[in-house]
Parts: sequence; C-alpha cells; structure tokens
Amino acid sequence: MRIIVYGIGAVGGAIAAQLSFSGNDVIGIARGRQLDAIRASGLTLSTPQGTKTARFPVHADPAEISFRGDDVVLLTMKTPDTLGALQRLKAAGAAAQPVFCFQNGVANEPLALRFFANVYGATVMLPSDYETPGEVTAYFGPKIGAFDIGRYPSGIDDSVEKLCGVLSASGFIVDPRDNVMSSKYRKLLANLRNIIDAALGEVGLQRKWHAKARAEAEAVMSAAGIDWDKTDAMAREQLTITTVPGRVRVGSSTLQSIVRGTGSLETDFLNGEIVLLGRLHGIATPVNSALCKLSIELASGRMRPQSAGDDTIVSMIG
Repeated sequence: MRIIVYGIGAVGGAIAAQLSFSGNDVIGIARGRQLDAIRASGLTLSTPQGTKTARFPVHADPAEISFRGDDVVLLTMKTPDTLGALQRLKAAGAAAQPVFCFQNGVANEPLALRFFANVYGATVMLPSDYETPGEVTAYFGPKIGAFDIGRYPSGIDDSVEKLCGVLSASGFIVDPRDNVMSSKYRKLLANLRNIIDAALGEVGLQRKWHAKARAEAEAVMSAAGIDWDKTDAMAREQLTITTVPGRVRVGSSTLQSIVRGTGSLETDFLNGEIVLLGRLHGIATPVNSALCKLSIELASGRMRPQSAGDDTIVSMIG
C-alpha cells in the first residue's frame, strides 16, 4: 500500500511524518513555502515524546504522481479547498483508488462521491499546529492521535481494515466504524467552538456561546433525523493534550488559519452546516448564522483574533 497524503498542513503533516517513521511508502502533496521546506530539509514532527524529521517525496500537484492500483489517498486539506483537490486528482488519473476524508465537517464525503466511487470518512482527533514551514507539532499523549474510519455512507471493507492496520502499527489509535458519519457529526458539534475560541478571548464566554451554538445544532440535527455518537471519544481513547517542550499551542485549525492569514476559514462548513440544516428543515439558527458572519470579519483581518465580546455576537444576531 502506498499512501498519498494530500494537504501537508498540521494534520496531514503529522500523519505523513508518523507513517514515514514507521517505514511506510508515503507521498505528500503540499504547496508554497511548506512544499519548498519539505523538499529542502524534510518535515520535522514534534510530539510529547520528542522531535524527529521525516523525509518522503512531496509534490505540488497530483499530476506529478503516476497513480498505482495499490494507492490510497488521504484528503487532509480544509473543506474550502476540497473541490479543487478532487478535480485535480481526477484530472491526474486517479479513479478506483480509495479516497479517505481526514477532514472536519461532513461535507467532504458527499462531494468526493461525485468524483470517486470508493469514498471513506475519517473522524480526526489529532490536535496539531503548523506555523513554520517544514515543522509540525502534535500534542496528544500517550498516542499521537486517534481516528474513527469507515466507508461512506456506511460499511467496513478491506480498504478500511488495511488502512486501520497501517495507522495502528504507526502509533495511532484507530477504530473501524460501520457508521462513521455518526462519529463525524459528534466531532462537528465540538468543532462549532472553533470560530468561538478564535473570536472570544474569555473562557467563560467561549463556553456560553458554544453551548448556545450546540443547542441549535442538536435541534436541527434531530429534526433532520441525524444520529450522532454521544460517547466521549477523548475519555474512550484515554487521550490527553500534553505539553511539547519548546512549543506553545496556537489553538484550533480555524485560529491557525487566521494567524497564518490564509484569508479562508472552514466556518461555513462547520457552523454553516447547521445553518444549512436549519434552512432545509425550517428551523432558525441565529447563533450559528452570526458565527458565520463573524468568521468573515476574522478572515478579512477587520477583526483581531480573540478581541470580540458578548456584544459583538449579539449585534450580529440582530
């Protein structure tokens, strides 16, 4: 099995490096300064267990890869970039290869199924940072991360079992899931907080608004007949966020995008998913709608991270 990790950022970088350390055949797809840094000096992964540098081939585009029958593709970019990535994969000749969505939200899998027949979902529990080109930090212990993986829309097959085996042997906790989307909806509820933590600096306010956003989400998901996993995945896997010597955690993937000035946030596919469900089922979602508006202010730079207060969100709710 050759594993193509498409999107070498925080999550993709941690996965690619860890797989490479275990002797797996890994190819990365990256862009910009990250691509240049990995080509020049490899990818350095820092964890609570130490720091190591992985070296694996990395390309700027899928067109630079000659696809093989034993390839699997892990999508690890943020959702706003998924459509372009899928189009480039297809144009490059990928066809029957399994495509695994190691991404937040629930919009990537149905989008991928428009282009590829063999699509899989993966719930990612891997708190990690990417600030400096060529460097990634992962903060979980005692294992580097955990994944729930299954075929989309449901099922477990040979591709799931094989990838789970490889990831488990490389130091991850992996659970094959017949209904992986139930797990991904659980993670979506947690990710509603990403934009809140990025906007608000006070922990009490973060908890208050996450509770409001989550209550809206549970109401619309129930109306839509969506079942979500109600277990505590962190407790189940006995994972804790741990300090890494010489590193200070930036925060969620949303806050990292703001800090790096990418100009694009995934909020429309997290809180925006709840807004979509509300519109489909005739249920108002004023809090999540306001948080989507807030993301525009943060992405544009008109608002500084963690500078908002109660009044900011209330005014956007109108």
